[in-house]
Amino acid sequence: MKRFLIMAVAMIGVALPSQAQWAVIDPANLAQGIVNATKNIVQTSTTASNMISNFKETVKIYEQGKKYYDALKAVNNLVKDARKVQKTILLVGEISDIYVHSFQKMMSDKNYSVEELGAIAFGYTKLLEESAGLLRDLKEVVNVNSLSMSDKERMDIIDRTYKDVQRYRNLVGYYTNKNIAVSYLRSKKTGDMDRVMALYGGNDRYW
Repeated sequence: MKRFLIMAVAMIGVALPSQAQWAVIDPANLAQGIVNATKNIVQTSTTASNMISNFKETVKIYEQGKKYYDALKAVNNLVKDARKVQKTILLVGEISDIYVHSFQKMMSDKNYSVEELGAIAFGYTKLLEESAGLLRDLKEVVNVNSLSMSDKERMDIIDRTYKDVQRYRNLVGYYTNKNIAVSYLRSKKTGDMDRVMALYGGNDRYW
């Protein structure tokens, strides 16, 4: 069973284009690459325009990862536990997606200062970094060198990792909504709601 699971998970890489196989593009390293690029933004950006310019590297890494995640979504016919591994990896892709798209909007929102944007970016990096760490743990579980682990131990770790990453994905959604809520409330006070509504769209969760 354990060998079958490892082979099935390996098929996730085999089924992807050569440039998107796990051996070539490690999803944990992709997430960490976004984290590292964002840390550089936080440390070096002193103006809004400077932050936008520096954020381009983060977007570049994200777009590379998006090709991997899009290809991974197309992989079908996996055994149950390999499917759970796939879903876990894709959740980290969702975290990256929420961060990049939401933060791009926030950078064009005059309701945030550069210092606030830096703090928001730092929060995203911590959540994404924790998720990347869980992917590394997951990779060890499906590694051929972990055959001493029982089937139950392996499956329990896969289930636990999936639930943990799912929790981080939900936290990122909550974190994003709470930060956008700050802009909504500030816009309400200044009578600038139309601009902010156009930027983020109407959503009761922001209130």
